Amino acid sequence: MKTSISIMAAIFCSAFLAFGCSDSDPSGPSDPFEELDPVAISKTNPTKIYMHYMPWFETKASSPNGQWGYHWTMSNRNPDIITNGKREIASHYYPMIGPYHSGDKQVIENHLLMMKYAGIDGILIDWYGTYDLNDFRLIKQNTEQLIDMLDEVGLEYAIVYEDRFLPDIVNAGLAPSVTSAARTDFSYLQNNCFNDANYIKIDGKPLLLNFGPIVIQTESGWTDAFENLNPKPTFLTLWNESADAGTNASGEFAWVYQNSNALTSFYNNNLPNLNVAFGSAYPGFDDYYEEGGAGNIIGWSIAHNNGATLDDTLQLASNAGVDYLQLITWNDFGEGTMIEPTVEFGYSYVNKIRTFAGVQNTPAVFSDISRLYDLRLEHAQNTAIQRKLDQAFYYFVSLQTDKAIAKLNEIQ
Repeated sequence: MKTSISIMAAIFCSAFLAFGCSDSDPSGPSDPFEELDPVAISKTNPTKIYMHYMPWFETKASSPNGQWGYHWTMSNRNPDIITNGKREIASHYYPMIGPYHSGDKQVIENHLLMMKYAGIDGILIDWYGTYDLNDFRLIKQNTEQLIDMLDEVGLEYAIVYEDRFLPDIVNAGLAPSVTSAARTDFSYLQNNCFNDANYIKIDGKPLLLNFGPIVIQTESGWTDAFENLNPKPTFLTLWNESADAGTNASGEFAWVYQNSNALTSFYNNNLPNLNVAFGSAYPGFDDYYEEGGAGNIIGWSIAHNNGATLDDTLQLASNAGVDYLQLITWNDFGEGTMIEPTVEFGYSYVNKIRTFAGVQNTPAVFSDISRLYDLRLEHAQNTAIQRKLDQAFYYFVSLQTDKAIAKLNEIQ
């Protein structure tokens, strides 16, 4: 499936030099290049660890209207305003790499390498379907960019479907009913995702999560929505909501909630009675909706407590002996649940996940992964240096960290 980067680079550089341009780059197309398959991280914790991921961020450069996306601005923030080196974004926290476009290959590379070296097995992608309404088309495109790199890094994935906006599809005249709209979305997943080798399968069937159900709340509705799927998915609803899907539901997943007893209750009461159950762990909850003028006032928060909240929720999952754990979230900056490295918390959260996973025989190279990203940006127009960085990427995914770091060190 992989395209030969060495051949592409040679063709590009030959064409570039044919126009008489000088190349003062420190390497050339004749340098040896190894395109390497990913190697799995060795871990002592048998729990499958998955990361909930938001692919919805847009910058001025990526948005069709040339404006910052809503998830950086909400209703009243302006990222063009820069104070003390930070853009004004709709969050109490600031990504270490700055506000970004979710479909940017360099951003995706950074995120997936960070997750791999934290011992994460795969990602659960928050997804709004296939229709061209609101920012759904952009989310779909960003998701496709994300999926394209997952097998390069060696991570699995599954979809978390949002059914709450299905009435918007119907009201826009794009589908005759909410179940018809869902059926179209699921046919796309079956044709484009479910058969991928790295799509998560449980009990031999593709995993599908639903954040709800919120709109389709009957067994017959989900039976209708799944009509064209073969096999039917291993379908998980939000905790305490599986009855809304009836026999279509295979289990539930826990989420973040103000009452810390809710997670304990899920492990004690729901877990024993579910065929498939996903636990949850999170660093805190500190939303920006009220300050951002978003109109979605939550009214409660969970303090990060210098990492103690993440420690506590990881310990609860460990005590419960869950087979599957969903980390909430990689990058929901609007709700302040991000595990992604930030200015405020540095690499502390990915290091905590790494410890929980019991990563073995692999150094924590998070700062070097950041350096790869920084060099990508600094030398964006330098083909030869980008080729060196491509090689560093393949060394990282194959766990040859010494070689990856040496390649980075070659670049001044």
